[in-house]
Amino acid sequence: MFYQIRAFFLSLLSSKKSWDPSQWDPSWSSFLADKVAFYRSLNAEDKVLFHQRVMLFLETTTVEAGQFDVTDGDRLLVAASAIIPVWGFPKWHYFNLKAVYLLPAAFNVRFECGQPDSSITGMVGTGSMNGKMALCKPSLYRGFENSRDKQNVGIHEFVHLVDMMDGECDGYPERLKEFAFSIPWFELVGVKIAEIKMGSTNINRYGATNRAEFFAVASEYFFERPGMLQRKHPQVFESLSKFYQQDVLNISNDIKPKKKGPCPCGSKKRYKHCCMPKD
Repeated sequence: MFYQIRAFFLSLLSSKKSWDPSQWDPSWSSFLADKVAFYRSLNAEDKVLFHQRVMLFLETTTVEAGQFDVTDGDRLLVAASAIIPVWGFPKWHYFNLKAVYLLPAAFNVRFECGQPDSSITGMVGTGSMNGKMALCKPSLYRGFENSRDKQNVGIHEFVHLVDMMDGECDGYPERLKEFAFSIPWFELVGVKIAEIKMGSTNINRYGATNRAEFFAVASEYFFERPGMLQRKHPQVFESLSKFYQQDVLNISNDIKPKKKGPCPCGSKKRYKHCCMPKD
């Protein structure tokens, strides 16, 4: 399998196309404003800083694909996924990432799409995946187009990278918070994983896989639905606020739908007759 994976990444590198992000294109601001709720919640000064951090990220990290041309929008959403979790750390650099590879659909461990076991939408790791990330492009876009489902595969995978910056993917980002804080955090994680297994929580059940996946799943929730997380899981919200050193509640105001408007879940019902009671 190692040789299959190596050949896959070499094929992508051979089709690498250059991109010069030295000057910000105003159309990119419009794209981010349309797609990214986090970006819309920023003031004008912080949006300029966001632009600068996008360009810095893309200067040091390539975004590639083997089966289609990578667009500026693709690069912008990958960069947004990277910047959002570490927005509270202006000097942050992902020294454990060199390239992000986009695939046209969900894939399996051999990076094959369209197979019975092609269910993976994002992957980072060690060994042959060291310094690399693979993302399903449609899932990357869905993560930003639906800001209310508590799921964003781009943010999820970059949270894993944040977790791994101390050398271990264990569900505790020592680069963000001193290790002494880990004991109460892991105790809380244990309680929440038990709740997921009992079906008594609205946290994605994938978070019960292990502590690392809980951290990534809870972080998706934190950045997509911070107001709901604060109401339903105040201890998790408080802990993640300390980890990320961000005030994300403005995002809740940005994504709040109108009562009589269409429900963002896609049911074609009015929001007040669909998801509003659960929110």
